[in-house]
Amino acid sequence: MNRNIIITCAVTGSGDTAGRSPNVPVTPTEIAHASIEAAKAGAAIAHIHVRDPDTGAPSRDVSLYREVVDRIRESDTDVIINLTTGMGGDLYLGPDEDPLVLEKETDLVGQIERMEHVEALLPEICSLDCGSFNYPGGNYVYVSTPDMLRLGAKRLQKVGVKPELEVFDLGHIWFAKQMQKEGLLDSPSLFQVCMGVRWAAEATPRNFMTMVDNLPEGANWAGFGLGVDEMPMVAQAALLGGHVRVGLEDNLYLQKGRLASNPQLVERARAIVEKMGATTQSPSEARKTLNLKKQSQPALVRKSA
Repeated sequence: MNRNIIITCAVTGSGDTAGRSPNVPVTPTEIAHASIEAAKAGAAIAHIHVRDPDTGAPSRDVSLYREVVDRIRESDTDVIINLTTGMGGDLYLGPDEDPLVLEKETDLVGQIERMEHVEALLPEICSLDCGSFNYPGGNYVYVSTPDMLRLGAKRLQKVGVKPELEVFDLGHIWFAKQMQKEGLLDSPSLFQVCMGVRWAAEATPRNFMTMVDNLPEGANWAGFGLGVDEMPMVAQAALLGGHVRVGLEDNLYLQKGRLASNPQLVERARAIVEKMGATTQSPSEARKTLNLKKQSQPALVRKSA
């Protein structure tokens, strides 16, 4: 069991959740505030997506990321910033008779474009989705190819941002270990074991243990489950020796019929691990554990609204 746990809060995500809960942050101000409030509740890391402020739809707009990051860095609350690079991998194939006529929902760009905001803002961590897989919805495929991943890992080494290797199935771990062999990942590597994302690894205890058993020796890792599996996977991650992730990206409810906020989910996770006999790490402690260096880049001046 891990008795000194890092909590990550994934504060908003990119799913169709903004219309299902008023607590899902949408604007840059709301997302920054959610990250700060999660840190005050006990999260050492805030995992951040951005959304179109008018529609709530997921976005890759660098200016939105810039405003969120600037607001967090200008605050009096310390938290490790972890930006997603998952946006831009959505491929919606056309009908069976003409699959290359792509549906309008397709948002597919190269790896470098997916990482523009990371290179501009230099967070301490950014996610790197370690493989392609089917998502719910007919002909929807998330695309993250070996060449894209090699290119992304090499670029992150150059700019000094730690990749959080998001693994959704066993093959993703296998390829991440290959990148490690090729010298594309600095030690200690950092994994996020993603359970219950359809149609990847189902969130069962046996599957979770198998995923963890396949991680490279010496790696740091955290894990999460979606929906009702969120808190059970918190307990299992701790028992298996890892760190934990919660947040409104993964689950909207404290219990059936009762919507949650990000701080409430962090507080629930913290209570679970503390009752199991563990302590939780501060951002400064987590930096030592994960071998991170706090970015000293000054906040950029925001344009007035």
